[in-house]
Amino acid sequence: LLDYCATHPDATITYHASDMILKLHSDAGYLNAPNARSRMGGHFYLLNPTGILRHVASSASEAELGALFANMKLATPLRQCLADLGRPQPATPVTVDNSTAAGIANRSIKQNKSRAMDMRYHWIVDQADQKKFDVSWKPGVLNKADYYTKNHPPLHHQKMRPVYH
Repeated sequence: LLDYCATHPDATITYHASDMILKLHSDAGYLNAPNARSRMGGHFYLLNPTGILRHVASSASEAELGALFANMKLATPLRQCLADLGRPQPATPVTVDNSTAAGIANRSIKQNKSRAMDMRYHWIVDQADQKKFDVSWKPGVLNKADYYTKNHPPLHHQKMRPVYH
């Protein structure tokens, strides 16, 4: 924040009208946090939660599913809040950059027998089946949560500022 203020001393905030539809981008960085842990991130167009996944993921797909699970859980009360404010929500569009995570969520990929993934992420499939969330794959460059899950050089941060402001 201080770096941004120093770089842009005359910065302003501009507010734009919104359709009040919650949109979510979800991403994970597999084994890129200290002690071989995986980082998760989300971009909700309202806030940008980041953190470390609590469980040890055994693959990039499992880390992506873990982040998807965590971000969808965070989005659930936001969906209800918007509905309580008179803005009922259609299926929340969710963007992921891992085709396996999207395929499992949409039942287009048959999941191998993985009890840990089955128990932990069955909720994702259930929410997609109930049309509360619509999970789709897009390349990482179009996934706004990707920025929060990777370590980037300063030049990349400066390049990305217009996208997030």
